[in-house]
Amino acid sequence: MDFLARLGLSLPLIQAPMAGTSTPALAADVCNAGALGSLALGAIGPDEARRQIADLRSRTQRPFNLNLFVHETPAAEPAVEAAWLEALAPSFAAFGTAPPAGLETIYESFAGNAAMLEVVLGAKPAVVSCHFGLPDAATIQKLKQAGCLLVGSVTSLAEAELSRSAGIDVLVAQGWEAGGHRGMFDPAAPDDRLGTFALVRLLAAWGKLPVVAAGGIMDGAGIRAALDLGAVAAQLGTAFVGCPESNADAGYRALLASDAARHTVMTRAISGRPARCLANRFTELGERADLPPVPAYPRTYHAGKALNTAAKAQGEPLFGAQWAGQGAPLSRSMPAAELVAQLAAELSATRP
Repeated sequence: MDFLARLGLSLPLIQAPMAGTSTPALAADVCNAGALGSLALGAIGPDEARRQIADLRSRTQRPFNLNLFVHETPAAEPAVEAAWLEALAPSFAAFGTAPPAGLETIYESFAGNAAMLEVVLGAKPAVVSCHFGLPDAATIQKLKQAGCLLVGSVTSLAEAELSRSAGIDVLVAQGWEAGGHRGMFDPAAPDDRLGTFALVRLLAAWGKLPVVAAGGIMDGAGIRAALDLGAVAAQLGTAFVGCPESNADAGYRALLASDAARHTVMTRAISGRPARCLANRFTELGERADLPPVPAYPRTYHAGKALNTAAKAQGEPLFGAQWAGQGAPLSRSMPAAELVAQLAAELSATRP
């Protein structure tokens, strides 16, 4: 497959979906600039997904990517969750409130989600990408029949092999450097913590599917390095957080531009799954040795979002899910179309 030709891309670049941070405006501007824009649907319901897709379509006629979370639906664990909420109670009290009475599953997985599948099939996007796992065989067949190119995020060769067997067309090789949630299919399994370029080379040498490099890539030189190692494109997320079209709030943007960008932390405390975040008060809390076991994702996120809301109401921005990769110090704040053009110029300048 010629990945760029199939999607009509002038640049081997995907804007990472970034649930909570991506917007229709960001995705559209990236698409219109010749790269592949992405819209994250994993943390919203079908009605909001329809609204955002319609907004995106009103802004671009170019191919785009819709991203879904395919995680295992968690079961409630009352004792574990009660202990977690008790541990967070002093942090809530510092902002004059109490934690939720109990945790809830705040959004649904795409696995077995007929309502969201209907939305995606109705949209018929050029690309559908999945994080945390794989849809079932029937869902994959329906997406393929709708003409969607299927992209799956993997952190290991074993996950790549499962993805190929399931019918995935393209792999996103998510390295340990990447910001946001680790895409591991099983978050309780041992993590080899493969770096982006090591994983890209492993998958390129395996040679069964096209590979997109993701994690720590922030400029044209990084994109060129990924291509030289066998990737067909690079996926950049943190690079787009500072764009005015993203949904990042003022506190997130300020932290990204601060020294915290040099000290990203992998934490489960915010959401219940490993995720790389800018060093902030929540990651500091998550490193406490006396914390009880973290409840399942995304139930933990219910408390995480509530604590962030309470803190922001009192003027404290440092309890947010301020995801960022290890390349964060290279972040640049400019409109998305300008950033894509800059990346294209930098990539062109790396040619012999």
